[in-house]
Amino acid sequence: MPFYEINGIRPVVHPTAYIHPDAVLIGDVIVGPNCYVAPLASLRGDFGRLILEEGSNIQDCCVMHGFPGSDTVVEVNGHVGHGAILHGCRIKKNALVGMNAVVMDNAVVGESSIIAASAFIKTGMIIPDRVLVAGIPAKVVRDLNDDEMAWKRKATNRYQQLVTESQQSLRPCTPLTEVEPDRTRHSASDVVPLAAHREKTKA
Repeated sequence: MPFYEINGIRPVVHPTAYIHPDAVLIGDVIVGPNCYVAPLASLRGDFGRLILEEGSNIQDCCVMHGFPGSDTVVEVNGHVGHGAILHGCRIKKNALVGMNAVVMDNAVVGESSIIAASAFIKTGMIIPDRVLVAGIPAKVVRDLNDDEMAWKRKATNRYQQLVTESQQSLRPCTPLTEVEPDRTRHSASDVVPLAAHREKTKA
């Protein structure tokens, strides 16, 4: 199992959350309802407290950590992409942190904002609500529109569906040796990359 106690403090996981067996949760980690924690995510609450609020997701190879006395928080419906690092920061409600982005200590990502892939959010940066942020170091690029907000909500909702699918059907297996005829694909979804969504809404 992926859970470890340290100094008498153990993780707290709501029964409706899904934690992949290859994730690691250590110490002062609090996971709320309907959260998804993907394979190889490391939530190391051996210094500061780590909190995932309801409906948030932490994807593959993400790292959460913080200094002693700090809280690292992903608020309700927060969405953290593959390989991102969160250290002593706050990701506010409905915000998205892109793949391989880094959010440093005492930074706050505003509600419904989107952090672009590989962005670097420096220590103490306060990001407004509902903006796109990109770059190294990161800067506010522009406000987000209603279509982009709808795209973000849809993507997060898909991860919330994945919680149920994982609880019901994910299990170890022996791989096949050949591709079977008419191999099944995962059920179709209208969630696409943001760039493709923008092109679609232009049409």
